[in-house]
Amino acid sequence: MRLTLASQSASRRAMLTDAGVPFEAVAALVDEDAAKASFAAQAMSPRDTADALAELKATKVGTLGVPGLVLGCDSIVALADGRLLDKPVSRDDAAEHLSAMSGSVHELWSAAVIVEGRQPVWRHVERARMHVRPLSPAFIDAYLDAEWPAISGCVGCYRIEGPGVQLFSRVEGSHFTVLGLPLLPLLGYLRTRGVMAS
Repeated sequence: MRLTLASQSASRRAMLTDAGVPFEAVAALVDEDAAKASFAAQAMSPRDTADALAELKATKVGTLGVPGLVLGCDSIVALADGRLLDKPVSRDDAAEHLSAMSGSVHELWSAAVIVEGRQPVWRHVERARMHVRPLSPAFIDAYLDAEWPAISGCVGCYRIEGPGVQLFSRVEGSHFTVLGLPLLPLLGYLRTRGVMAS
């Protein structure tokens, strides 16, 4: 059974590669902004938004006639006040996101959906609670000197596997979820489908 990742995310590709999962990657090319606006108009929860975006990406690649299983993924950051963060569009935008997260707890939802024959056959959504320590303006500036623009593709402005770990005093949840993929449940499903040996 063949697996296609409907993403060009470096962290997701690295997780699958490091776990020994055979896969190919194809960009989903969906209009995420339009989709998120539609989901917001429907008052979708952050959890359901992540799930719906993951399904949208998998389905989009599935319609290309890709054989086997197509994996779509998405992550959503929800601040304590209910605001959802997107990927920062500029360094100033990233600084604003970091200031908004400073000294508070936010939720990070990571969803994975597998489509086969254009129909969802498996899905899983996990939450991590991210405790951000108080961040001084000087720290934020130095952090962005080191990490911008590498974090421009990261919701929440952090690469937890790198300097982004310095933002946190505590993390509740799976490390893989924080990286953007509920990996352990996914591996379990892939074993049942024969993508990986059981």
